[in-house]
Amino acid sequence: MSRTAAPEAPSTVSVSVGALTREEVVAVARHGARVEISPEALEGIAASRAVIEALAEDPVPHYGISTGFGALATKHIPEDMRAQLQRSLVRSHAAGSGPEVEREVVRGTMLLRLSTLATGRTGVRVETAQAYAALLNAGITPVVHEYGSLGCSGDLAPLAHCALAVMGEGLVRDADGDITEAGEALASAGIEPVQLAEKEGLALINGTDGMLGQLVLALADLDTLLATADVAAAMSVEGQLGTDDVFAADLQALRPHPGQALAAENLRKMMADSAIRDSHRDPEACTRVQDAYSLRCSPQVHGAARDTMTHCSTVAERELAAAVDNPVVTLDGRVESNGNFHGAPVAYVLDFLAIVAADVASISERRTDRFLDVARNHGLNPFLADDPGVDSGHMIAQYTQAAIVSELKRLANPASVDSIPSSAMQEDHVSMGWSGARKLRRAVDGLTRVIAVEVLTAARALDLRAPLTPAPATGAVVQLLRTGVIPGEPADVEGTAYDPVAGPGPDRFLAPEIETVVDLVADGAVRRAAESVTGPLH
Repeated sequence: MSRTAAPEAPSTVSVSVGALTREEVVAVARHGARVEISPEALEGIAASRAVIEALAEDPVPHYGISTGFGALATKHIPEDMRAQLQRSLVRSHAAGSGPEVEREVVRGTMLLRLSTLATGRTGVRVETAQAYAALLNAGITPVVHEYGSLGCSGDLAPLAHCALAVMGEGLVRDADGDITEAGEALASAGIEPVQLAEKEGLALINGTDGMLGQLVLALADLDTLLATADVAAAMSVEGQLGTDDVFAADLQALRPHPGQALAAENLRKMMADSAIRDSHRDPEACTRVQDAYSLRCSPQVHGAARDTMTHCSTVAERELAAAVDNPVVTLDGRVESNGNFHGAPVAYVLDFLAIVAADVASISERRTDRFLDVARNHGLNPFLADDPGVDSGHMIAQYTQAAIVSELKRLANPASVDSIPSSAMQEDHVSMGWSGARKLRRAVDGLTRVIAVEVLTAARALDLRAPLTPAPATGAVVQLLRTGVIPGEPADVEGTAYDPVAGPGPDRFLAPEIETVVDLVADGAVRRAAESVTGPLH
């Protein structure tokens, strides 16, 4: 169970001349919302197509309409060869290799390309735009491969694989997830393959849609993960007999970063009314001057991550409002070449977010490690083991965290500084944004797993503090793990919404328990369990 549909996710998304929201992209890409093209968009598409058709009859060559592409842009193409030109463009550019890209990424890519077509700036025909909507609504997903995009001239190979499917060629996955020939899948769904006309092949592959779709999906995941990181941090501070005094609003206001204030507020909410915290509130009973950085500085690190996300969200929203193609049909009817397909703006923020994932995971792993060391865990058993020596407790769960954090540090190395020339030096500086997006997806998955191990370990420690009881909010998270039910939410027909995870005891097969909590973190269940007490977390 992972990343289920949010209750407020729209069931139908209207694609018009304006920008899609991030929520709409997630609804279509991840949750299968249907797509419709607005009448205003259809009118604009038809108007720009008329401009292209007029230029197609002009004896003067026009790039992408009656010429070749890239380094072959000076070659004039006779009228009777132009349909073949467009087909050849898509077929030759559908040259991806490597593992298959995830369904939600491909659906997001297709939706965002459709959004650009709907702006009326690309010159495609109405039926071509409608074919993209039809494939999305039929659940037909082109097979797209890991490698092939340099993030300049758009995500060429991924978008070409999508365009090839619209032509009825290549491989797709049908609504049941089975691989089949595109022509067979379209025929079964009653969709007529598109016979591309002038300019259309170029319009279908010149965009930043693949990297942008992955950015939007990552932002949605990180929104949940950063709030959950605050939940995990509060559980760790509490379980390690730390203090919440350092999270006071007036102290945080001395350094007025917005994200830091939000993270500290979350931590205060999570630790409110904790009997464990109250047990060492008396300064005469607690001789510790201050907590370690990984506990005390959680708002500063998590807050910086939030503020970075805010910048990345701004870039995503600007890109969602863009009409990326080359050439474009301008508002006054000109057809002009441009460089808007360069992925640098998106590539940079994809790299920024990989840094965020690595550092939030790093501080989470350090908080977890403190639970396992008798010199630092304030009275708990070594490794939280039931019978130390016989049992190893969570020793190797922390190893798993450490391995992931090490990998995340490597993934934090930027892709966007690694340009490599192509197309006979015509495309001599590229963004590598698609590569940044692919590593960010791995980083988000790794962060999810690291936070899950912290939640699992902190919950065990809170149980071991009995008879002292945790805060109501952290206790609700422990209750979720132990019962599989979020307080206040109805259980499913089998009696539990999730698989439960047993509390402290002798060693048992730990990997399935980690995976259960990974799902609880990714799905937002840990966050919702905390919010059943605190109200909305930031």
